[in-house]
Amino acid sequence: MATSAVDRWLPGLAVARGYRRAWLWPDVRAGIVVTALLIPAGMAYAQVAGLPPETGLYATIVPLVVYALVGPSRILVLGPDSALAPIIAVAILPLAAGDEARAVALAGLLGILVGVLMLLGGILRLGFVTDLLSKPVRVGYLNAIALIVIVSQLPKLLGFSTDADGIWAEVVAFGRGIAAGETVPAAAVMGVASLAIIVVLKRLRSPVPGVLVAVVLGTVATWAFGFDDRLPVVGALPQGLPAPALEGLRWSDAGALLAPAAAIALVAFTDSAVLSRSLAARRGETVSGSAELTGIGAANVAGGLLGGFPISASSSRTPVAEQAGSRSQLTGVVGALLILGFILLLPGLTAYLPDTVLAAVVIAAVLSLIDVPALLALWRMNRLDAALSLAATAGVLIVGVLGGIVVAIVLSLLAFVDRSWRPYRAELGRVPGLRGYHDLSRYPEEGERLPGIVLVRFDAPLFFANGEAFNDWVRERVRHAGKEVHHVILAAEPITGIDTTAVDELVELDDYLQAHGARLVFAEMKDPVVDQLRRYGLAERFGPGRFWPTVGAAVDDLTGTLRRDLEGTRWEAPARDERPGDDATAG
Repeated sequence: MATSAVDRWLPGLAVARGYRRAWLWPDVRAGIVVTALLIPAGMAYAQVAGLPPETGLYATIVPLVVYALVGPSRILVLGPDSALAPIIAVAILPLAAGDEARAVALAGLLGILVGVLMLLGGILRLGFVTDLLSKPVRVGYLNAIALIVIVSQLPKLLGFSTDADGIWAEVVAFGRGIAAGETVPAAAVMGVASLAIIVVLKRLRSPVPGVLVAVVLGTVATWAFGFDDRLPVVGALPQGLPAPALEGLRWSDAGALLAPAAAIALVAFTDSAVLSRSLAARRGETVSGSAELTGIGAANVAGGLLGGFPISASSSRTPVAEQAGSRSQLTGVVGALLILGFILLLPGLTAYLPDTVLAAVVIAAVLSLIDVPALLALWRMNRLDAALSLAATAGVLIVGVLGGIVVAIVLSLLAFVDRSWRPYRAELGRVPGLRGYHDLSRYPEEGERLPGIVLVRFDAPLFFANGEAFNDWVRERVRHAGKEVHHVILAAEPITGIDTTAVDELVELDDYLQAHGARLVFAEMKDPVVDQLRRYGLAERFGPGRFWPTVGAAVDDLTGTLRRDLEGTRWEAPARDERPGDDATAG
């Protein structure tokens, strides 16, 4: 029992106990390969977040080690992320007011807050919160994040800087910089060439990562030709281990960072959970969303305590680890140890690493966030989803990253309400040659209404937003059918719930039908929904005589007619408890 509890909270120990010798070299090899991406990406995203480059390495080392112990996924690679870096910058830089040490402390506090929120979510099993961001909205949000990051990195790519706040101001400042001739030709050539190398090698599926090639060539060229006098460079990293850097914080800082922390936690977990589930399914494994919340939360707390900032799973480095043959969390530990060795033994290598190359690394990474094919596919499949995606993009670009997250969530909820408010609805009837009852709108020529009966289906729960629409639509169908209607059958199988507002509409509809000589009955209504009606005090109004197990049973009993098979041969309707349920509702 104790072992089971330990394995639940420390999955890495369970993997270690069952570790196979055959996994060792694939894990070590994958760790070596992925380190080539972890170092430049960590430093680059730290700069995007407005932090010193070394904090990006601290934010990689600590979370990798912690997640290897507490994370449920065997292959997920954690680290600084392009989608989070702009949110971090927006949250901490106004509070830091140009003080780099305070910015680092605020970033660490932000990481701790993100981690605590995720840990609470994991303990409370709130993994379902990722459903607040639908796929169309998530696509639009990430497209906007990519555009914001690209615009922020374009000046660095060309060798100059701007002092603008907001994407539109940055676009204007970038244009003015180009017009004023601020571009540094050597930086522009090196930056554009680095970007081209990364993109081309990625498209060619080169076994050598393009990021590594660009960083090495850029560093060597800067050293060999003395470009460090003309180009902004990263400079040598401070030599030392990750350590606490939370001096000077105030309680008011925690209050100011709480809302951004919640937004980062939601985005980080959404992206990480999707990536984790996808990779686990491909490997024949399963990963709990709540366990993932706990693992990434613990990694964020540890990273924030030791000089880092908020992180998530990496959608660019994780696939590299998988392709390199990673078998377990040891890959991340190897990567962390190699980065630590780099900081302690070779910190001077970055003295000749140009900022323009790091800008190319960032731009190449966020280009993968822009998903135009997904947007076009949404446009072909569902225009509303495509519009939601574009609205999410516009929301982030107009109101900013943090406000854009709120816009994205609100849009997702509005999309849900809209679909539930106006769900698919159908009047059903007979179609010669087909068993069951089918949507008459799909068979306008051959479909036949049931004499004296209006058979309808409403494909959504009944609640406050659609109760009146349901009421009006059924009345319209009854009026359209004429004066001979004596029963309205509601094929209620799609209705999974009725709230107190909608039940008033149902009662009003029942009164209306009774006043017009018709009776409302239900077929295939789920037992929990029937129980709801009873709890609402409607057991007497809607008694047992109002419910049938199948649509076919209801039609047979209410019409007293004989039924026909596919060839038109007549047969006697069986007793109710013998009737099959497969001919209830179709189409």
